[in-house]
Amino acid sequence: MSGKISRRKTMIGAALAAGAVLAVGAPLAAHHSTAMFEWGKEKPMPNAVVDRWEWTNPHTFLYVKVKEKDGQEHVWALEGMSPNHLQRYGWSRTSLKPGEKINLTYYPLRDKRRGGFNVTVTKGDGTKLNQFGERGSSQ
Repeated sequence: MSGKISRRKTMIGAALAAGAVLAVGAPLAAHHSTAMFEWGKEKPMPNAVVDRWEWTNPHTFLYVKVKEKDGQEHVWALEGMSPNHLQRYGWSRTSLKPGEKINLTYYPLRDKRRGGFNVTVTKGDGTKLNQFGERGSSQ
């Protein structure tokens, strides 16, 4: 009888361990990588106009309108760090307003679509907001 109890305890222990591994592993698998961006290849985007600023988890999004070489205005989508992270560097839900003119830098998408990862924003008054490193400052 004790052999059955011991085997049952072992099976329950194994099931609990497997459940714990799955519970921890699922959030890690759900987080996407940055492989879609040309990380470290910073490009400037002058004279952009804020279309909308989404202060959302797990990542913020900045949509800007840019007049391109073809003479047309196009909307670009730029991903950013989480609100929690950005608050530590001087950003807020109200950092950017629709219609505001900005200069920014970004890491482009590898597939050349109109988008990327936002690195810095310089506002019209000279305030520079960074995704990492320096805190927001007036220039």
